[in-house]
Amino acid sequence: MATYLSVVGFLFRNTRVLGLPIPFHRNFEEVNLRFYVRRKTEEGWRRAVVFVREMVPRTAVAMVARALYNEKYVAVPMAHEVRRARDEPRRIESVSYRWDVAGRRNRLSVSVDSDPRPLVPGSHEEFIAEHYWGCSVQRDGGTCEYHVQHPPWLVAPAVHAELDCDVGRVYGDEFSRFLSPRPASAFLAEGSEVAVSRGVRLAG
Repeated sequence: MATYLSVVGFLFRNTRVLGLPIPFHRNFEEVNLRFYVRRKTEEGWRRAVVFVREMVPRTAVAMVARALYNEKYVAVPMAHEVRRARDEPRRIESVSYRWDVAGRRNRLSVSVDSDPRPLVPGSHEEFIAEHYWGCSVQRDGGTCEYHVQHPPWLVAPAVHAELDCDVGRVYGDEFSRFLSPRPASAFLAEGSEVAVSRGVRLAG
């Protein structure tokens, strides 16, 4: 059995909280570190994401996420860059995210040379992308579970991926040896509308 850690960059567009837009806080970057768990339910195994740390550039976004889900959000200076092919402007060639922690600039980047395509059943990319639940530890030690809804994403495998990060300072020294080797996989996903439900506390 293998355990996977993922560093994931997102670009949020037209974000709403409880159905309401927050002025000046609808479009923003996020970079998160996550791992994956599962639990047995009456419907079968349910696979979920657990976040180690989530970084956004907006203090209000971090505060709301901590209040609603007790997720480990922090606000730091961030930026992103999307490069497109000169001869085919609709095709993305690379995406990068930058964030500053304690005066050090960190960077996550990926380059692709093909259009996004449907996930291959049983592939590593499918395992990473196809999680529709999240779990977070609550302040009293309990666990909250919430549903994340979106259609299956299209993905393009990376021809180059790089994480230039002071892992110890950003995530903790215990993660340094896991995030230093070459990743098991890297890809660019074409996003979609996403809906996140209010959390439900798990019994037991």
